Amino acid sequence: MRAFLAAFWAEALKARRSKVSLFTAIGFLILPLVGGLFMIILKDPERARAMGLISVKAQLFTAGVADWPTYFDILLQGMAIGGTIVFALITAWVFGREFADHTVKELLAIPTPRGIIVGAKFVLIALWTLGLVLFIFVIGLGIGVAVDIPSWSPALGWTSFRFLMTTAFLTIMLMPFVALFASAGRGYLPPLGWAILTLVLAQIAGILGWGDWFPWSVPVLLSGMAGPRAEQVGMHSYIVVLLTSIAGIAATFAWWRSADQAR
Repeated sequence: MRAFLAAFWAEALKARRSKVSLFTAIGFLILPLVGGLFMIILKDPERARAMGLISVKAQLFTAGVADWPTYFDILLQGMAIGGTIVFALITAWVFGREFADHTVKELLAIPTPRGIIVGAKFVLIALWTLGLVLFIFVIGLGIGVAVDIPSWSPALGWTSFRFLMTTAFLTIMLMPFVALFASAGRGYLPPLGWAILTLVLAQIAGILGWGDWFPWSVPVLLSGMAGPRAEQVGMHSYIVVLLTSIAGIAATFAWWRSADQAR
């Protein structure tokens, strides 16, 4: 336990001193800001058009009503897509920076077992990303109150929070393969390429009706982007995500234990 805490402290210190944490927070902050802007547009489309905030195409895109259910749907859908990119960036940085900065040989020269180092990195990623989600939800609530969106209820807020955290947690569970590609690819580009590929395939699988069996589509389906959540996501979907996560974690640990780290 002492070795793990020391490894986790070292990883957390790297993250705290890096600008990546700030940039990811700022990037994720766009989500509630855009949601608030859409609510302003929907509350008074004519005034928004007069101010140059909306075009005919944009009004069609934001078709709906300015209320809390619509606002939370925007946050959920943004989490499903934006979360995949932002979480992949964080994972790629946590694992890939060792190779980009040429510190991997020094890291593995210390007496701390490789498995503990990898475990500390995964725990940091989970806490970092979940912290971002909580931050965005709180900011989103503040923006919603500031815009004066109607139809709020505590039950709606709790249900939306539960779906948001579930979507985020499922997305985090798919990050081990990003970590694997960052490790095996010794850098940032392979994991980011993998993240973009899975994001595209998730959209295709959802359109074809196979999304509930394709793990990278499950968070998107749960967010409500492809229809009613209850009809598309079942227990088998969560099991597929869990098995995929376990496979990614096992493969990443195996690579770090046995791969040649001479470079």
